[in-house]
Amino acid sequence: MVSKPKLLNIKKMKKIKIIFKTLFVLFVIVACTDNLRDISFIDAIAPPTNVSATFDITQDNTGLVTISPTADGATSFMIYFGDNTADPVEVVQGNNVEHTYAEGSYDVKIVAVNLKGEEAEATQQLVVSFKAPENLEVVIENDAAISKQVNITANADFATMFEFDSGETGVTQPVVTGNIGETISYQYQTPGVYSVKITAKGGAIATTEYTEDFEVTEILAPIEAAPTPPSRNAEDVVSIFSDAYTDVTLDELPTTWSAGGFEAVNLNNDNVWKLTSVDFIGMVTNYGSGVDLSSMEMMHIDYWVPEGVNNELLVKIVNTVDGGEDIESLGATVTGTWQSIDIDMTKFDDGNLANKEKITQLIIDSDGIAGVVYIDNFYFYKAPTSFAKVFDDFEGNGTITTWAEDAAGLDIAFANPFVDATNGSATVLKYEDTGGQYANIRFDVTPNFDFSVKKTFSLKVYVPSSSVTGSAPNQVSLKLQDNTNGQPWTTQTEIIKPIQLDTWQTLTFDFENDVTAGAPNPLSRTDFNRVILQVNGENNNDNVIAYFDDVEWGDDLFVGPIPFDDFEGNGNITTWAGDAAGLNTSFANPLNNSDNSSATVLEYDDTGGQYANIRFDNEANANFNMDKHTFSLKIYVPSSSVSGTSPNQISLKLQDNTNGQPWTTQTEVIKSIELDKWQTVVFDFKNDTTAGSPDPLTRTNFNRVVIQVNGENNNDPVKAYIDDFKYY
Repeated sequence: MVSKPKLLNIKKMKKIKIIFKTLFVLFVIVACTDNLRDISFIDAIAPPTNVSATFDITQDNTGLVTISPTADGATSFMIYFGDNTADPVEVVQGNNVEHTYAEGSYDVKIVAVNLKGEEAEATQQLVVSFKAPENLEVVIENDAAISKQVNITANADFATMFEFDSGETGVTQPVVTGNIGETISYQYQTPGVYSVKITAKGGAIATTEYTEDFEVTEILAPIEAAPTPPSRNAEDVVSIFSDAYTDVTLDELPTTWSAGGFEAVNLNNDNVWKLTSVDFIGMVTNYGSGVDLSSMEMMHIDYWVPEGVNNELLVKIVNTVDGGEDIESLGATVTGTWQSIDIDMTKFDDGNLANKEKITQLIIDSDGIAGVVYIDNFYFYKAPTSFAKVFDDFEGNGTITTWAEDAAGLDIAFANPFVDATNGSATVLKYEDTGGQYANIRFDVTPNFDFSVKKTFSLKVYVPSSSVTGSAPNQVSLKLQDNTNGQPWTTQTEIIKPIQLDTWQTLTFDFENDVTAGAPNPLSRTDFNRVILQVNGENNNDNVIAYFDDVEWGDDLFVGPIPFDDFEGNGNITTWAGDAAGLNTSFANPLNNSDNSSATVLEYDDTGGQYANIRFDNEANANFNMDKHTFSLKIYVPSSSVSGTSPNQISLKLQDNTNGQPWTTQTEVIKSIELDKWQTVVFDFKNDTTAGSPDPLTRTNFNRVVIQVNGENNNDPVKAYIDDFKYY
């Protein structure tokens, strides 16, 4: 057994020796009779001899050493460890002491002390050496997703960490370190073959190395397919190149005058264009009438470029029939991942395009020569003119036909057990969780959900308190998943809403404004096609019964045609009217130029009416659905027509024409204008400042548009010319 050593300093030790000798002599004197008081035997006690120690070093690289001192004629020992330990340790004869050393060589001094306090000493060399790391195993791999990045893993016995030398010149080595068993990463500046070194280190001074000539590779092509576009009605998209839609016929691809290489390739089961040494790549739709993009609201294109390609990319559209062109940038170039770019088609109004009805050429352009560019999903689109509503009232009128359960009972034609004023339906859906750990119900849809226009789900639910067991929270979760994913829950997004027991209630799940959990940015996703409903959470075995009714995806959309008017006879607005203002919907364009080459426009003539305006009502008084929240138009106001001090502005007001005084509940957006030029004005009821009735996006009774130039409650005359009215 190891004794508990006692630490003593040298001065105290000397005092103890003197005291010990004195006490010993007194003891002998007191204890003996007069004729037996001979203490000469003390002088016969010899000093300690054969002083030494044995060292027992553990073999686990901890540096723990057991020191066992021995000597003839000694009663105790003082051990000086020979390292930076300040004081010696006293050890009684027959015992030992433990001490932890760093790796190295030490002179250990053993001082033996006899009964009289006499000393003898010896010094012995102690060599503490650790095992170098053994059985070093190294894995070096190029990262599958990050260009020129290597991932290194090292394992070894008797090692705690490792260093990675990249083999690069002019770089301080090692470039990165890590713990044994962990994976560390390092990104090179340049691909190539490098002599790399991994050094495993432990407690020992000695290390173990692994070297290899490793080829660092660069990712030069996409490793996954571009995002799949949402399903769209044929009339809502003009596709140049996409597997998701029917493409228009291109007479030339690429054109003979293109500057750069072109190749149609298949990567990751996805058809893409590979452009190389790109200055510009042109394509021709046809030189007869071109393709009509005038009703399209957005341009979409996906691109992928490798690291090092930083050229600005642009798209140009050209009308060679009536003349003009415009080019728009795709923004700051991002490397290494697919970039999905959407550009508002009004941006193309900044050039000298005569119109967008006869687009004959499209050009993908680069600022400088771009080494390689991959292109996919190049198309033009607008918000749906109609969209099938996803709903189920469980009375046989729904569109959902794929209800299914997972560890939960499901009945989609169950007699409503709680008919009341809140829900008078005869039949509902019954959801019965008898303790399934992940119990839920679900349905799938085709095509995938399009969140560009619908962002909200709603349903009614009733949960009787008598059916609930356990302590799980009373709640309903709606989750969106991709049913093509083998583990769809790994990329899901969900909204959780608390519920009250014993009452019908309507829940709304708004993926634009509510707090979501799981995968972020759900509105950017185009792969959601499954809805999961789950009551009172998961990962529990609590029982619950719920009744669902009127499951819906969003409000009813405004069903087309989407109102627009180009005043060339192609519009669908037939209810234009003036109020104290002159109105002509086929007036010859008084300023035909590159900003607006239309032959005819709308003339607005305010001769001093206090509340002069023009307006139109939606077809059949259909209400606007404010999921579409933007209007745009072109306007020209000649300064020669303006008098008075009213501000130069245009106001667009939304009203309910069923209200006898519709202006009392209107909402408006006011925009300033410049005189003597055509300009495009956008009225965004989501992002612009509004006046009048608040929260226009929550309104469902807007069905009239009022346009007013230079304000109201004045008698200032003004003439304005308006063109290309759009709602999107």
